[in-house]
Amino acid sequence: MLASVIIGTILFIVALVIYLEYRNEKKYRQERLKRESTKRKPKKPEAKVSKRPAATKAPEETPQKAQKPSKTQPKTVKTEEPAKTVTPPKTPDVPAEETKPEAVVQEVKETPKPAPKPEPQKEQPATELPKGDYPDFNYDRLIEMGLSEEEAMEFIQELIPQIGDQIPLIDEAMKIPDFHKMERLTHSIKGSSTTIGTGGVSDLLVDYNTYLKTGEELPVAEAYQEHLKRYFEKLKKQFPPKK
Repeated sequence: MLASVIIGTILFIVALVIYLEYRNEKKYRQERLKRESTKRKPKKPEAKVSKRPAATKAPEETPQKAQKPSKTQPKTVKTEEPAKTVTPPKTPDVPAEETKPEAVVQEVKETPKPAPKPEPQKEQPATELPKGDYPDFNYDRLIEMGLSEEEAMEFIQELIPQIGDQIPLIDEAMKIPDFHKMERLTHSIKGSSTTIGTGGVSDLLVDYNTYLKTGEELPVAEAYQEHLKRYFEKLKKQFPPKK
């Protein structure tokens, strides 16, 4: 009777793990299709902003010079009457008040303008790296589902080599770098770890995989990878294999 109950419990857990993995994989495919459809949409051409030409100053009015008599004027025929002398037209008198602004403008133009001081370059904010501060890994979720301590430990011992096999593959994808492949590799071990427990490597993989879906900054990915290796070693020390 006890053996049948244990076998039924194990079958229920296996079915639950398969269902959760299927649901996560289906959600992952839907998000991937949405991301690919958004990339295929043509970008709208940006409207070019035409720079307006700088306003040109109106030419300054200069006082009109006295017009000289044209050389092509017809010669006067001499007659007995005395010749009349032609006097050139007088230039209009410019009042003294009107000449003052022009003199001020000329003086302003002649004075050289001071060169503008170069603006100090603003320092770009540094990329914020993940801190990697997570609580210890625990398997209370399996205990709540009805498994014993020994059965929970068996699941954890199966999870440890899965993570160990994926870490070198993620390192190779990071050298390219191929963020899509890194996201796919972390997704596979994220589903297994979150099904078994919470905290530690499980919470780290959730944040790591979530960032790789949209982020493409290599320093951030490298920081997550270092945290993954550190929490993986911590998981092996916390749950060593039985001799």
